[in-house]
Amino acid sequence: MSFLFEQTTDGNTYFSWLMSGLLWTLFLWVVSGVAAFVIGLTVGSFRTAPSLILQVIGRCYVQVFRNIPLIVQAFLWYFVFPEIVPASFGNYIKSVPPPWASFIPAVIALSLYTGSRVAEQIRAGIKALPDGQLKAAHALGMSTLQSYWLLLIPQALRITLPTLTSEALGLLKNTSVALTIGLLELTAQAQQINEFTFKTFGAFGSATIIYLVTALAVYQVAAFVERIVEIPGTGKTASRG
Repeated sequence: MSFLFEQTTDGNTYFSWLMSGLLWTLFLWVVSGVAAFVIGLTVGSFRTAPSLILQVIGRCYVQVFRNIPLIVQAFLWYFVFPEIVPASFGNYIKSVPPPWASFIPAVIALSLYTGSRVAEQIRAGIKALPDGQLKAAHALGMSTLQSYWLLLIPQALRITLPTLTSEALGLLKNTSVALTIGLLELTAQAQQINEFTFKTFGAFGSATIIYLVTALAVYQVAAFVERIVEIPGTGKTASRG
């Protein structure tokens, strides 16, 4: 792996290329993750709402964005969207300088796709709660919005935290799709290093190790949070008793 510290044509090292790619990967992951979480909370709540209209909206969203391959969605936002909007707006999108011209479509695609998956986790978490909770909240004078925000969603998040962790790790890996639309994230940098040095094993092996270490760090943080917010009586201690 010593070649990673050789000087490149731009005066940096190949290792600094990987670190730059890692930063873009993490930035893309965080921004897309926050957006997907907000979308998932909203759509997941729609899917369990008393309103039939909201249920239909939520179901349509999930069926559309969950069933279109992520890479196709990235291509649609990067290549197709600027061509179907009004010409002035399309020309503005095309004039956005790199890396933002690739970063923004990648965020949109990842957010919408992952948001549809998070929505299903939230829906399952809310459905797992006793039916009487919403009725009890209404009996106490709470509106449906207050009932969801203060009562149902907090409990659903605690129940679904392990599956949400899996979605977060999946999103971290899915950021590599951004290389197909020109964003120099971690996988793209490894590919670029391979093209310059022909060190295929070293380039992609290094990227693999970085992905693994990052994913393990995310998992440990999520496991710590899970222990903190664990619902009493559902943990390992209770099951052993």
